[in-house]
Amino acid sequence: MKIAVIGAGNGGQALSAVLAMRGHDVSLYNRSQKRISPLLLERKIRVEGESEGKAKLRYVGTDMKKAIEGAEAIMVVVPAFAHAKIAEKLAECIGEGQIVVLNPGRTGGALEFDKIFRAKGVREKAVIAEAQTFVFASRISGPGMVRIFRIKNAVPISVLPSKDNESVFPIISEIMPEFTLAKNVLYTSFNNIGAVFHPGAILMNAGWIETKHGDFQFYLEGISPSVARVLEALDKERCEVTEKLGVEAMGAKEWLDYAYDVKGEDLYAAIHSNEGYRGIMAPISIENRYIMEDVPMSLVPMSCFGRELGVDTRVMDSIISIAGAVMGRDFWKEGRNLVSLGVDEMSVEELTRYVEEGT
Repeated sequence: MKIAVIGAGNGGQALSAVLAMRGHDVSLYNRSQKRISPLLLERKIRVEGESEGKAKLRYVGTDMKKAIEGAEAIMVVVPAFAHAKIAEKLAECIGEGQIVVLNPGRTGGALEFDKIFRAKGVREKAVIAEAQTFVFASRISGPGMVRIFRIKNAVPISVLPSKDNESVFPIISEIMPEFTLAKNVLYTSFNNIGAVFHPGAILMNAGWIETKHGDFQFYLEGISPSVARVLEALDKERCEVTEKLGVEAMGAKEWLDYAYDVKGEDLYAAIHSNEGYRGIMAPISIENRYIMEDVPMSLVPMSCFGRELGVDTRVMDSIISIAGAVMGRDFWKEGRNLVSLGVDEMSVEELTRYVEEGT
């Protein structure tokens, strides 16, 4: 298949390389040239870790129109705070029948793309799908080189609306056999495990990160028993919001078993049983996507839905407010909310009908 990957960070480079190694014709687009400069001449990426090999890409560059021209699928692999700008840029050149997959959407990514595409008058051209999480645990390990620590067993995905799941899934599963069908994009958005694992752990390790500049293993050293208990409390609130939306909630401990085949009597034990996390170092700064993406684009919309549905999200709200104080930002204003997602006037029943039937 002809596939375009949007975003050349840790995930985008890993995904484009693996897809090329699997035999697809892959283009890689990035908004700036700096990150892709090592790839421009030969268009090659070397992969090490759980998947190994060398990949040759068809195109690497900053011309989105050229990157997506003729592509059957467009894999968006950028932080969720860039989704709106990417959606606006895609709307200028999207082709008839092209499938846009958010890898992942975080919370409300598909709804945000849907709203922007409608405003631009191109919604009927494109198919929008949203993955619950990113399929790899991966990092750029050098110029033109990525390391894949672990490929997840399965990643739920849904089309918006989900009535199109069965017709679109054969194409999506050819791209990534790891994808499994989810009920709808409320399932993928609110079973967003990154929202549980990332912001709270970063904030509770802020001193260590700033002192050691990330020189410790984020999951295996940064998540101690007390940190894990905070994450469990946050996960409980997330699950309550999810269930109020009429969607089956997958707890963080259950997700670790689903994605990585690891078990534990509590979240701390399960995380520390996951060999896929071994070697993943902490960010070198607290100003990274674990805060800048996961707080405004994951926790804020979850909290907004929780408030509307009468769910007490005091732990979630505390993390949002502390993150804002730490970064000197107002994430409550910057983040996604019911208005920005275009669902502020919908009841739960109307929202469900919209994400499933498109009406």
